[in-house]
Amino acid sequence: MTNDAFAGNRDNFCYRHPDRQSFVLCQRCLRTICPECQTQAAVGVVCPECMAEQRKSQTPAQKKAQRRWRSGTPVVAVSGGRPTVTYTIIAICAAVYVLSLGLPAIQGWLGFSAGYLYPQLTGAFEPWRLLTGTLVHSSLWHVGLNMLALWMLGRGLEPLLGHMRFLALYLIGALGGSVAVALLAPNSFVVGASGAIFGLFGALVVIGRHIGAEITGILIILAINFAIGFLPGMTISWQAHLGGLVAGAVAGLIFARTRRPQQRRLQIGMLSGWSVVLLLLLLVPPVLYG
Repeated sequence: MTNDAFAGNRDNFCYRHPDRQSFVLCQRCLRTICPECQTQAAVGVVCPECMAEQRKSQTPAQKKAQRRWRSGTPVVAVSGGRPTVTYTIIAICAAVYVLSLGLPAIQGWLGFSAGYLYPQLTGAFEPWRLLTGTLVHSSLWHVGLNMLALWMLGRGLEPLLGHMRFLALYLIGALGGSVAVALLAPNSFVVGASGAIFGLFGALVVIGRHIGAEITGILIILAINFAIGFLPGMTISWQAHLGGLVAGAVAGLIFARTRRPQQRRLQIGMLSGWSVVLLLLLLVPPVLYG
């Protein structure tokens, strides 16, 4: 190709600045754009017109999230890395289930029932069951489905929140599930990590809403899983699901609202305060059922 032929080909120059040579194309309209006209997109770069069109089609939530990201203040702290806490919880639950096959009494030792919290009513006080109930499961399907859900949620949430925040969220969801069982079904005996997993669901919905993510699919899956607990013949504790969901949603809101590094102490204080509120709710069942 001769120099004259090269210069005569307008595709070799920015469409907005004809004197500027470039070989970079807009990923949407495929027009040539110079560095000044390039805006970084999720994949490649786009031209100013395509970027303006893309912004017009954004939802209000996406526009709100866009303003937050431009301000340099992330919604949550992104840590990256492997979801080691998720894998560790899965390994522990799997190990406890295998042990319970040879020693079924493990379920009785670790499962949760409100009676173990009120020695004045039952003569027993074993508060650790508020959390240890998440470690035991009643069947292979039970542990398999719960751990699959944990794996799917944890792979995205743990790198987004960080290991310690994710662990705190999981435990708050577990606590919320147990508290709801004590309030709404005090005579039931429950096992399984469903409350904690619904806590992850609740936080994911709230955080997703704050970053402008498309959460319709999450809401559909959440609704289906929650509705299963009401099907005839199902022995699933919808109370634990509800408690975990609410507890996790509040924790997710705290994460989203205390996202700046200088708010770390405030975040820890609010999470601790929310945990205390959940524990104080355990004072209600003796009044209602005592």
